[in-house]
Amino acid sequence: MQIIPAGSRASRAGSADWFSGQVRLDPLFNAFDQARVQGAAVTFEPGARTAWHTHPLGQTLIVTAGAGRVQLWGQPLQIIKPGDVVWIEPGEKHWHGAGPETAMTHIAIHEMHAGKAVDWMEHVSDAQYLGES
Repeated sequence: MQIIPAGSRASRAGSADWFSGQVRLDPLFNAFDQARVQGAAVTFEPGARTAWHTHPLGQTLIVTAGAGRVQLWGQPLQIIKPGDVVWIEPGEKHWHGAGPETAMTHIAIHEMHAGKAVDWMEHVSDAQYLGES
């Protein structure tokens, strides 16, 4: 057993390569030994979002605060709120982030596969973010 004390892992800013706007990543846990699962609390300031991306083994999002958005490629924009749990299938191209006027925090959980947890793609355009395309 291992206990990771609260506050023992430094917060970091989300990379501009993978995020638009102000994003803070707070690591919760990384894969231990033979386990593959990783998790982080991610806080998006209003208007902030991920780039389009996929996960080889899927991703679970648990919204804990605020109001946000999530979208699958070619599908309508969805609004997400605290208590919502979002399951994204392996390989589904998607993005997620805050609403235009509200911050949003979620816990993101995904698994490593062959040393990789995510494949990053292009940034989400303003039109896509606003649900206009």
